[in-house]
Amino acid sequence: MGRIGHQREGIPMCLDLSADLASLHVPLFLYLFFGLSQLSLQTSRGFFEGKTAGRVFQDSELVRNPVCGVMIGLLSTVLVQSSSTTTSIVVSMVAADILTVKLSIPIIMGANIGTSVTNTLVSLGEITHRNDFRRAFAGATVHDMFNWLSVIVLLPLEVATDYLYHLTGAIIGHMRLETSKDANKDLLKAVTKPFTKLIIQIDSKKIGLIAKGGDKDYSLLKTCCLSKKTTTTNETGYNITQTNCLKKCSHLFVDSGLTDSVIGTIMLIVSLTLLCVCLFGIVKLLNSLLQGHIRTAIKKFVNYNFPGKAAYFTGYVAILIGMGFTVLVQSSSVFTSALTPLVGIGVVSLDRMYPLSIGSNVGTTTTAILAALATDTRGGTRQLQNSLRIAMCHLFFNLSAMCLWYPIPFMRFPIRLSKFLGNTSAKYRWFALFYLVVGFFLFPLAVFGLAQAGWEVLTAVGTIFLFVVFAVGVIKFLQRKKPEWLPKWLRNWKFLPVYFRSLEPLDRLFKHMFGFCKMCHHHHYHQHNHHLHNQRHAESAPINATENEKML
Repeated sequence: MGRIGHQREGIPMCLDLSADLASLHVPLFLYLFFGLSQLSLQTSRGFFEGKTAGRVFQDSELVRNPVCGVMIGLLSTVLVQSSSTTTSIVVSMVAADILTVKLSIPIIMGANIGTSVTNTLVSLGEITHRNDFRRAFAGATVHDMFNWLSVIVLLPLEVATDYLYHLTGAIIGHMRLETSKDANKDLLKAVTKPFTKLIIQIDSKKIGLIAKGGDKDYSLLKTCCLSKKTTTTNETGYNITQTNCLKKCSHLFVDSGLTDSVIGTIMLIVSLTLLCVCLFGIVKLLNSLLQGHIRTAIKKFVNYNFPGKAAYFTGYVAILIGMGFTVLVQSSSVFTSALTPLVGIGVVSLDRMYPLSIGSNVGTTTTAILAALATDTRGGTRQLQNSLRIAMCHLFFNLSAMCLWYPIPFMRFPIRLSKFLGNTSAKYRWFALFYLVVGFFLFPLAVFGLAQAGWEVLTAVGTIFLFVVFAVGVIKFLQRKKPEWLPKWLRNWKFLPVYFRSLEPLDRLFKHMFGFCKMCHHHHYHQHNHHLHNQRHAESAPINATENEKML
């Protein structure tokens, strides 16, 4: 299935290129199944997230802490691997008066961070190829770094000034609003939902009932797909409303008799397996297919820059492209995950991945806006105003982040940070898993634990942590640019114990604990380099012994 870089013997270039294009139907088919597995994952995890989220939102003290709100949004999005799903749920809860607009803003910010976990997982498909993994992990985490830095800067600004709250309030106040029943459309779900409906269906309205409290234990499994309410008057003159089921649902679990937890566990295992198979299949097929003229054509097109001074505006066109594709599939996770393998194999550059990810961030806000526009206004427009307001907060948060981290090239810190993470993960393969576990699970849980101790404890620990990070960043900058400004002992980190300044001790520990990973860590890399060396040796003139030693 592999391709070689030059024209194949006896085949014209146009036919060669058309054959490459025709063979792309296989990864496109896998991308469709990737979307199907994501939707299945969102549906199955709805059993876990639905009840948990409903009960969490009953704890008003926890939600009122903006930092905890960010972590709630982060963890919820990590569970369903889609910020569109989380923001749509938040919009529905605002419309149902379960959450206020102010309390929802930090949750929306956290959802932005959590959505990037999917493409970070996709990058693990290149873990056996050092250089490809370096590029893929950097391409995936540039989205993470953009979202983390945006929240670190804009969350304190929002808490101090409420600028998003007041800005969206002024905009909504000058709009004439009306419900659009056909607004909440999703192209990807239109393709995949007929398949998932045959397997399982959940009743998302029950989440609101759980959040409002009560002792009744609602089941999220949908059993009736068409019902009718009838009102009768009894002998005492009271009206009695009854709901009669006209059409029973016909999905796989409708008469299973299993609890929500058991069904959720089964669907979680199946959907995760399907997701992993699709992701690794996409990575391997793209590696084998995009090696000929199609790779060269795509690489030139995607990484093309406008000539002269107009080159500055190329990135903004990429932002619009990322926005458009994300609006089309209504999932930033699907779009950025599709790009990550292309970054890994070198078809898409990291500098081009960055604006595409920013555009994807902006494009995914349309899902919440469309969900808000579908809010029922029979009881007045206040609920529609609130739901649209929080959706607009999501949009302006991402626009603010784009204005902060993109227009000025010096401010594009996410690219530098992602390159650092890519180099680190290429040197220490275990670091990628360590980053995922700590960044998306342990850190949010630690914040929740500190929040339970009181906001004073959380503020004190958070202030110390941010001060240390800022100080280390300033010292590293001075060490690189102006070392003479620092005392001699501070011009490097050798004064610290080795486990404070290097990952080598942890690397030795992991190699000792998991010896089989050590072979995988080194063998493929040397074998790959040896293969490249032999190929170059066969195509070029013989080199002397000294040059040969340098190459090895």
